Amino acid sequence: MNTQDKIVKVVEIKAPVSRVWQALTDYRQFGQWFCVDLNEPFAPGSRSTGLTTYPGYEGHEWLAKIETMEPEALFSFHWHHEDIEPGLPPAQQPTTRVEFRLEETGDGTRLTITESGFAALPETKRIEAIRLNTQGWDIQAKQISDYVLAH
Repeated sequence: MNTQDKIVKVVEIKAPVSRVWQALTDYRQFGQWFCVDLNEPFAPGSRSTGLTTYPGYEGHEWLAKIETMEPEALFSFHWHHEDIEPGLPPAQQPTTRVEFRLEETGDGTRLTITESGFAALPETKRIEAIRLNTQGWDIQAKQISDYVLAH
């Protein structure tokens, strides 16, 4: 039985914490590097909706509930996984928690991305979700770094 419950990805970005924070929490900038067309700004307790634009996943529904926005320190949300429970609408699908923690370093920012809560998913879907999301966070870590450095 696979009991892995979280994915952790650490990325060092040679930019100030304030710049990385902006790329994470401004919904337009987040949408650019994350490849999702979002409908509304992020705010604690609010829903975030949109459609993914990432090649191969275009049009997949994005649905998240923004949890925490501690300026220049922590941004987190719970997002819904598609097709975990067949027949349920996206809002009733299981969620995992995504956390972006920022720390100032001598050269810029250490961004720690943690996605947790996989143990609550059915085991038959959990293994695939962990595999896909591990690959996804490798891609997204590079994309936020490239975005921040280019803008």
